[in-house]
Amino acid sequence: MRNQTHTPDPITVQVIGASLVTIAEEMGAVLRRASYSTNIKERSDCSTALFDAQGKLVAQAENMPIHMGSMTGLIDALLASELTVRPGDVFLTNDPYRGGGTHLPDLTMVKPVYVYGEAAGEPDAELVGYSANIAHHSDIGGRVPGSNAGDSDSLFQEGLRIPLVRFATADGVEQAPLAFVELNSRLPHERRGDMLAQLASVEVGERQLREVHRRYGTVTVHAATAHLLDHSAKRLAAALREVPDGTYRFSDLMDPEQAEGEGEDADLGPGTRIEVAVTVSGDRVALDFAGTGPQSPVGINVVRPALEATVYYALKAVLDPGIPPNGGFFDAVGITAPRGSIVNPREPAPVTARTDTCQRVADVVLGALAAALPDRVPAASHSTVTYVTFSGEHGDGFFVYPEVVAGGGGARTTKDGMDAVQVHITNSSNLPIEALEQEYPLLVDTYELIPDSGGAGTHRGGLGVRRDVRVLGDGAEFSAHADRQATRPWGLNGGHDGSPGRFVVNPGRDGERQLPGGRLSGVRLRRGDVLRVESPGSGGFGQPAARDPEQVREDLRNERITARAAHDLYGLGRASDHDRQ
Repeated sequence: MRNQTHTPDPITVQVIGASLVTIAEEMGAVLRRASYSTNIKERSDCSTALFDAQGKLVAQAENMPIHMGSMTGLIDALLASELTVRPGDVFLTNDPYRGGGTHLPDLTMVKPVYVYGEAAGEPDAELVGYSANIAHHSDIGGRVPGSNAGDSDSLFQEGLRIPLVRFATADGVEQAPLAFVELNSRLPHERRGDMLAQLASVEVGERQLREVHRRYGTVTVHAATAHLLDHSAKRLAAALREVPDGTYRFSDLMDPEQAEGEGEDADLGPGTRIEVAVTVSGDRVALDFAGTGPQSPVGINVVRPALEATVYYALKAVLDPGIPPNGGFFDAVGITAPRGSIVNPREPAPVTARTDTCQRVADVVLGALAAALPDRVPAASHSTVTYVTFSGEHGDGFFVYPEVVAGGGGARTTKDGMDAVQVHITNSSNLPIEALEQEYPLLVDTYELIPDSGGAGTHRGGLGVRRDVRVLGDGAEFSAHADRQATRPWGLNGGHDGSPGRFVVNPGRDGERQLPGGRLSGVRLRRGDVLRVESPGSGGFGQPAARDPEQVREDLRNERITARAAHDLYGLGRASDHDRQ
């Protein structure tokens, strides 16, 4: 075995760091490939990570930014618990108020990692870290199939609440917690498969991390990870020194909690305000959410780990995207949020649709930083999680189809926004139509970009998506949560706002109706009904009059804009258009 040292050379540090990231990525591959549900195996709604013995995040696979740091609460809960921890143990929880991710469908799992003998420098087992993952399960019980309706009014409506429990030991899986989850899900076979996939993932992480310690020695690995944490903190400090000192403020509104009436006649009223003050002083940054509105009566509240993950993402994206997402980066950021607000709710406030609010948190942090770093911040993206769920009887069982529909990416300072992308704290994949139609009694009639949905500008906002889903079975129930149906993604520097989203039943047919707002559950659909999902576009950047006429013509040829928009918004065909050529 290699000689151990307290001061590993830079090459060894980088090799160990790359090894840890590779382990996290391999854990993610195992989780996705072994899972049963489309939400994990196809859409990759999961994350994997490694922690050191003190619970500091040292490596995370690049999957879902909302999970960045979310698993840290799991380690903290385990360290603070009275549970006896032994080699071979695996622990499970999903309680967002007690370290279990950020909402109930996210099951988090952790396995302490021990090394023995010479590798540890001790004759007995030594705890050297943790292997952990988080996965969004398609159904965890609750009032609504899919456990993800935004109109829930209490955490107790949102599904089975699992305290921190021992899921497995060195002797195998504990059957009681597995049975509890299966019994409370509409899809017990799928839950069993996904949970055992999570178990396989953390076991791979344990095995590979032990191998790194065996190869390099535990003292060297600890020294290398400490260096990596310190490196992230220093990179953030260097990036902050490039930002002019000052306090930068921004605010935006959520869509309202309730809508009275339907369609365009719905009384939407004011939504909850999200407000932030970002203070940069030298190499420190502090974010204060004072002025943000009170916690919501519906499930759009954000627990502390989700708030932290969103802030970390937004800062990293603007200041230095290459900073490794680890505990060294986290420690350098101060976050204050009023207790009882929508970004720091009191238990048991509902939280299942917290991602919509996280997207708005990302918007306001980016909006604040636009004043300090105008060349780095894009216009507002669609900035919502257009999460739809179709469920019902299918054959001899039950089906639950969840999907997050992409939207427009905000126009950038030098480029148009991207069309049909996930943004900010989401990074899940599109569910291929072939997989959808093979597994569920549904048919996709239409899947296309929405012309004119991106805000006009010198650089056009990205386009939203239209997806028409037809019910083939005897019936289905539709639930959803989405924002930006009453508010629009804002443009920057004279760029126009993007379009809002909407849900429509039977578009273009008798009985067509637009559903009120974006937080819905229990919408009954019959055989042959079509549910249209339209996701928001995004904001434009710069004055539309300054857009290159050839780019306008190209958009028109590619049906990204209509002839009317080309004429009215960009002046194509006017005298001024000829003057600019």
